[in-house]
Amino acid sequence: MHLKQLDPFIGALPIEGVHMGSLQLFITARRGQGVKSKTINLALGVVRHILNLASTEWLDENSLTWIESASKIKLLPQTDARAPYPLSWDEQTRLFSELPAHLWRMALFKVNTGTREQEVCQLRWDWEVPVPELGTSVFIIPGGRVKNGDDRLVVLNRVARSVIDEVRGRHPDYVFTFEGLPITRMNNSAWRKARIRAGLPGVRVHDLKHTFGRRLRAAGVSFEDRQDLLGHRSGRITTHYSAVELKNLIDAGNKVHGQKSRKSPALFLLKRNAG
Repeated sequence: MHLKQLDPFIGALPIEGVHMGSLQLFITARRGQGVKSKTINLALGVVRHILNLASTEWLDENSLTWIESASKIKLLPQTDARAPYPLSWDEQTRLFSELPAHLWRMALFKVNTGTREQEVCQLRWDWEVPVPELGTSVFIIPGGRVKNGDDRLVVLNRVARSVIDEVRGRHPDYVFTFEGLPITRMNNSAWRKARIRAGLPGVRVHDLKHTFGRRLRAAGVSFEDRQDLLGHRSGRITTHYSAVELKNLIDAGNKVHGQKSRKSPALFLLKRNAG
C-alpha cells in the first residue's frame, strides 16, 4: 500500500536519488489530502527500511551492496496526532446499538479487554489457555502478532467471557468470523456508518482500548495491573502468572462494570474538555 502511494513521486528515481529532498513532494501531497503525520511516517519508515537493506544486505552480481550508504530518512513530528476519545457509557450504548451483530461482539470484547484491532481480528482458539484453578481461561497472543513484539496476555472479565462463550464452536480456528470467514478489520464501512448514525463520527476503533484504560483507572485499578490488562510493555515476563495473580487481574477487569466506575466524575471532565 505505501509503495503504491510513493510510486508516483519516487518510482522513476534511481535508489541513490531517494532522500528527504525527493520525498518532499510526497509529504506535501499527503498533508494536502489531510493525512496525519503518523500515517505519512509509516510510508517513510518503509523507505528507510528499503534503503537500509540496500546499503547492508542486498548485493549485486559483484557481491557489493546496492548503495554505499543509506540516506537518512527523518520521520515527521506527530504534533497533529488526534487525542484519545474514551467513550461514556451512554455513548457506548448508542454506538453499539448501531453495529451489526458480528461487529457488536468484537467491539464488546475489545472494550472489555483493551485489545488492539488486529489482536481481536486475528484471535484464534488455539491461543486459549485454560486456567482450571479458576474455572476460566485466558488467551495468549504470540509476540509476532503483537505491536510491541511480546506475548500478549488477554484476561477475560465477565462480559468478555460471555462473548467468548457465545461464539465458541462457530469456527474451528478463528474466534470472530462473519459468514464463516475471519474478519480482517473492524474499521470498515459498517463501523463508519454506525458511528455516524450514533452521532459519534470521529470515534475510532482504537478508542475502545482507550475507553477500557480510562475505566480501569477510574475504578482505582493500579498502574501495574492496568499495564498488564492493556498489554503494555512492562519489562516483566507477562505470561508467567500464578492463579492468584490471574484472579487479581480478572477482578480488576470486572471493576469497570462497578457502579462507582460508571459514575466517575474524572471521565466526565475528560470528555467535557475533549470538546
